[in-house]
Amino acid sequence: MIDYDIVVVGGGPAGLAAAIEAKKNGIDNILVIERDRELGGILQQCIHNGFGLHIFKEELTGPEYAERFINQLCELGIDYKLDTMVLDITEDKIVTAINTVDGLINIQAKAIILAMGCRERTRGALNIAGSRPVGVYNAGMAQRLINMEGYTVGKKAIILGSGDIGLIMARRLVLEGSEVIGVLARGGYAAGLGRNVVQCLEDYDIPLMLRHTIVKINGKDRVESVVVVETDENKRPIPGTEKEYECDTVLLSVGLIPENELSNNLGISLDRGTRGPIVNESMETEMEGIFACGNVLHVHDVVDYVTQESRRAGESAAKYIKNQLNSSGRCIQTKAGEGIGYIVPQKVRIDNLEGPIEFFMRVRDKYQESKLVIKLDGITIREVKKKYLIPSEMERLIINPKLLKENQGSILTVDVVSKEA
Repeated sequence: MIDYDIVVVGGGPAGLAAAIEAKKNGIDNILVIERDRELGGILQQCIHNGFGLHIFKEELTGPEYAERFINQLCELGIDYKLDTMVLDITEDKIVTAINTVDGLINIQAKAIILAMGCRERTRGALNIAGSRPVGVYNAGMAQRLINMEGYTVGKKAIILGSGDIGLIMARRLVLEGSEVIGVLARGGYAAGLGRNVVQCLEDYDIPLMLRHTIVKINGKDRVESVVVVETDENKRPIPGTEKEYECDTVLLSVGLIPENELSNNLGISLDRGTRGPIVNESMETEMEGIFACGNVLHVHDVVDYVTQESRRAGESAAKYIKNQLNSSGRCIQTKAGEGIGYIVPQKVRIDNLEGPIEFFMRVRDKYQESKLVIKLDGITIREVKKKYLIPSEMERLIINPKLLKENQGSILTVDVVSKEA
């Protein structure tokens, strides 16, 4: 049995930031476990720029952003294991992992930080008719094949789903010499960031086909064509609008799901809205001493926010080991109100607040000239005006702890109040 104060599961941007912050807060015995062949996680295949604008105030590529944290991790002397898969975590904080060097190993931790990231939703979840020819890829897999493995995935592609990775891969395929027929969005707006719509589609004359979806993929050995239909306001196919497009490649960018098999097996409560663990102000799950951060908690659209959130998890794990976290006292539950999909964190223990508390949330629909109304037990304590709200862009709400301490109540609700939806 190997002993560590903190074990971080995942060596991507969340795990790196959490481990570094824990080290800075006085914990020396830390281990980061990464299942891939190198640290950095998904950032290693994101060779486009746009990272680091908030943290470093400059524009970096994904590998450049990751490199800064990897270098810092090494300078601080934090241990890590690569090509290592975590198989199980127990309530006693015993981590079971396996690799080709150590074999099966058991690690006893005082605190654990879950930072496993997320995975892509696959074709199997979409029920698209047709055979199973070569040429159907998740957008992230296509990105890895092109950017890291040096393969070309196809010459003529269509992309189903307008998430950020789908938008970025549309541009990437064009730069590789492929033709992109278009990017299909089942709803009335793109699911990715507005800046990516402009920089990846409009700047390259790639059509964004709103209210369209694929209902059939044709081809025996290789994709030969797809059948595309228009969708109604409820995102359902409209009969009679079928149109066939010839192509040899289909990329799927239809959503990300937090990677929570370990959390499920451990018995950690998950939030239906985020599909990630329920956490408090310290990023601690309902299982004492086990923390979660990054995309395993809820899917972020900007990696800088992952870093900020993960630093809080690392600092909190250090406090937990040093017995500096209060487990009792007044606790406020957060509740997603009208127009809100979810709120993270889901609980706030007032006695642990040393500074402003930051909430992350997503709205359910598109709103203009609206406001976020924050209430404690139905009494409004703050309003924040918003010119534009859209589900694809995560909202951050920073609240002064004085508002929570001075106003009584146990349920904090956030509602969207809008003139126009």
